[in-house]
Amino acid sequence: MKIYYLHDGNENKGPFTFEELKSKNITRTTPVWCAGMEDWKTAAEVDDLKSLLATVPPPIKPFMTFPSNEEVQKKIKNHNILGLSRSNFFLASGVLVLVIVLLITNNLQENRKNSFEQKNNQTEKNNEQYQLQQKEIQEQKKRIAEQESLELERAAKEEKQNITNRILEIKNSLSVNYSKLKNAKIELNNAADFQFLRTPEQRMEDIDLAQNNISYLKNEIATLEQEINLLYLKLEKIR
Repeated sequence: MKIYYLHDGNENKGPFTFEELKSKNITRTTPVWCAGMEDWKTAAEVDDLKSLLATVPPPIKPFMTFPSNEEVQKKIKNHNILGLSRSNFFLASGVLVLVIVLLITNNLQENRKNSFEQKNNQTEKNNEQYQLQQKEIQEQKKRIAEQESLELERAAKEEKQNITNRILEIKNSLSVNYSKLKNAKIELNNAADFQFLRTPEQRMEDIDLAQNNISYLKNEIATLEQEINLLYLKLEKIR
């Protein structure tokens, strides 16, 4: 009894007996090999296997038939969509889709335009508000500067008046001190003169007292003159 092997294009299958090959549905081109063969053969080339090959009927030829008028009308109705032919329906659908796309596009563009205009208006409002704020700040700075100027002017006038008053006081003090100095010098001359009813010790005390009074008055006069000179300089700067 012969043992057969089959090849499915990827690997060998078998061994199979002749009876087992009946259930494998081999075709004419199925590669087959058994002992005694030099190489693989197709099943159609092996005489023992020809009885196993399935007979394949030829393809059927189409028959030309003409549908009836009713069938044609029925097919036409079946091919219509919403009362329109398929071509007209798809054309209308395409136009409708195009119109919808255009409407959506116009709506988006209008929304973008409105949004852009709103942003521009808001920006203009912000700029106007910023300019008003800057103007108010500048006016406030101007008012502060004017107030500071008035305050400085007032302080300068007050200081000038105080200096003037002090100069007048010093002048009065100098006038008094010069008069006192003049009298002190007279007293020194009188103390230096010889007088009866006065001891030498009393004479020296009178001289020392007059000289001390003169020194004191000179120091006071020098201090007042130095102060009045500084006040004159300060008064010149204020003017």
